[in-house]
Amino acid sequence: MLDVCLLGTGGMMPLPYRWLTAFMARYNGKDILIDCGEGTQIAMKEKGWSPKPIEVICFTHYHADHISGLPGMLLTMGNAERTEPLTMIGPKGLNKVVTALRVIAPELPFQVECIEITETEQTFQFDGYKIEAFRVNHNVTCYGYSIVIDRIGRFHPEKAIALGIEKKYWNRLQKGETITDGDSQFTPDMILGEPRKGLKVTYTTDTRPTESIITNAKEADLFVCEGMYGEVDKAIKAKENKHMTFQEAALLANNAKVRELWLTHFSPSLTKPEEFMPEVRKIFSNAFAGKDGKTKELFFDEDE
Repeated sequence: MLDVCLLGTGGMMPLPYRWLTAFMARYNGKDILIDCGEGTQIAMKEKGWSPKPIEVICFTHYHADHISGLPGMLLTMGNAERTEPLTMIGPKGLNKVVTALRVIAPELPFQVECIEITETEQTFQFDGYKIEAFRVNHNVTCYGYSIVIDRIGRFHPEKAIALGIEKKYWNRLQKGETITDGDSQFTPDMILGEPRKGLKVTYTTDTRPTESIITNAKEADLFVCEGMYGEVDKAIKAKENKHMTFQEAALLANNAKVRELWLTHFSPSLTKPEEFMPEVRKIFSNAFAGKDGKTKELFFDEDE
């Protein structure tokens, strides 16, 4: 199961009822945070989640509404007696930005590793999941991210028995190990079926529509996409500011054939996003206006 939450859905400035941009996912006791705008700690507290288990923080770009909550977040982690290292991923310049922000959070009881994205598309592998970064189109260097959980094929014990593989090796083979037993060598493909459908969540914000978004969000279980403007007559303003309208995000979701779309990163002037959703659903039916604290549990397909 992958547990996800929109901690903040605001763009540019926080509002009394809307925190700035942040998205969090939890899988097997490991947490992933994407963006950390002002108020992220409070949003997390309201949700009842803790920053201590966060393993990775990804930044789409370095505008203040996406990163200004980082110093306080680091201090809170330190005060929670965290000792495990923390990984941060972001566009070039991450080391410089984090070093500057840490002037007010200089002493931490854990190490911080900064990984700067150097390619147009780049994959980062972690224990049990991977993060795929892809370049989008904003007025500064900006990336979207997919959190991907692959799923191995179904285990066939009858194959293992027929091959004479001892039970003590079954679990290791299911985890992807190759086993050497005397003159015999056993590989996972000998006892596993074809890989099954895993889980994928794609998150992108502060961008114009791009082919890279369609490609990387393809068949995502959940697509979280910026919708700065709900009004159709804001299309020209969206182009000028390198943002998107609700309708443009819905077209991306439709073209990428995702299962579900959540809109986020709303303009401060957009006080009632839900009012625009009927027109959005004419383009992509399973679309929802995001709101702070919106949560979903994603499960593997039972029939796989």
